[in-house]
Amino acid sequence: MTIEAAALPPAIYGVATSSYQIEGATDVDGRGDSIWDTFGRVPGNVVGGDTGETGCDHYHRLSEDLDLLAWLGVDSYRFSIAWPRVLPDGERVESRGLAFYDRLVDGLLDRGIRPLATLYHWDLPQALETAGGWASRETVERFATYARVVAEHLGDRVGDWSTLNEPWCSAFLGYDVGVHAPGVRDPARAIAATHHLLLAHGRGTRVLRDVLGPDASIGLVINPAPVRPASDAAEDVEVVALADGMRNRVWTDPVFRGVYPDDVLAAWEPLADLAALHRDGDLDEIAAPVDVLGINYYTPLYVGARAAGHEGASPAGPGQDHVVELSGPPPASAMGWSIDPTGLYDLLTRLDADYDVPMAITETGGAFPDAPDEDGRVDDTDRIAYLDGHLEEFARAARDGVDLRAFYVWTLLDNFEWAEGYRRTFGIVRVDRDTMRRIPKRSAYWYRDLLAARTVRPTG
Repeated sequence: MTIEAAALPPAIYGVATSSYQIEGATDVDGRGDSIWDTFGRVPGNVVGGDTGETGCDHYHRLSEDLDLLAWLGVDSYRFSIAWPRVLPDGERVESRGLAFYDRLVDGLLDRGIRPLATLYHWDLPQALETAGGWASRETVERFATYARVVAEHLGDRVGDWSTLNEPWCSAFLGYDVGVHAPGVRDPARAIAATHHLLLAHGRGTRVLRDVLGPDASIGLVINPAPVRPASDAAEDVEVVALADGMRNRVWTDPVFRGVYPDDVLAAWEPLADLAALHRDGDLDEIAAPVDVLGINYYTPLYVGARAAGHEGASPAGPGQDHVVELSGPPPASAMGWSIDPTGLYDLLTRLDADYDVPMAITETGGAFPDAPDEDGRVDDTDRIAYLDGHLEEFARAARDGVDLRAFYVWTLLDNFEWAEGYRRTFGIVRVDRDTMRRIPKRSAYWYRDLLAARTVRPTG
């Protein structure tokens, strides 16, 4: 069953991308290396040896992609700014990098599309990683400087901002598991990165408020998940609370309550010097008021106790060696992620009850084994079903009183999917890797038609 346009809540609808995944042009106009440039040069780090060096060549095809957004009829476009394009070494401002985002923002506004700018979507300048990266408190200061440069340059035209995208991935996948850049495997550094990312969010929020004034909408984007036990066994049920703390409450409790969860602190105490890491005033700074919480949702998190003998499982986070993350039940996307739209409803209603904060779905979408026909077109009914189901649950949560401001599809273009390279495709528009030709999939036409049929449009 397909959701009817009349059932859509009166929210902003759009699509989302990120700089490193689509821009390419990694050595153009003074851009410096990011941690993903460095990480991708190491054999074995990315499937197929792929890198973001080409991406979708968005840097050179900006006008074409802006026209594509206009054709889709979206209200808003969520994009991220490449920190190393603006401050190549973390300090020096590169005017040519800022000029690219001038063209992007002005092109959106000319087409009646509302920009949502994310300051950090994982492409930390390599120079800052060499100096300690997110495990160093100095990176918080560098982020505040970067936020000020960008806000002062674009703030006259951009009113919607996010500080960070999915800091859980930056801290845990980047510094603990090491499957994402910078490829570090050190629980103590992951814990330090968690605190410094939260502190950077708080400090960056204050910088944005100072520059932009009270009318700007400022938020944080996280990737929480409903946590479910792998079985009804008592030992599996018992570990759900700590897994929830590590994945969800470690971000939301400091931001909205000014405290870290006690169970997370207890798990981390043997691994890091928390007294030295957490300084007086940090939590007050982290808890800077936000206007909207961005939610990236793809799948529930299934966990179990290692003692239960689950096979093929990996630790669920630093201080959780006894807790393992497991695959969920079918059906699953090409990423192996269990597809469960009801998890979105459960997540939104839980966060609403716990924190009473306006929310936006800043990402959701599915990677599927797209099979282009002889003309290069993709009949992706599986992706349409995925998006349809998640829009249904988004609408249900709104009907039940959750304050939902926006819904962004991940993603516009088939792009560089981090450690998976180009083999996993989330886009509603296919990108021919040989020619860079953009070919809308059936899902793009479906989304376009759905948005065009709305009778209620966003205001403001």
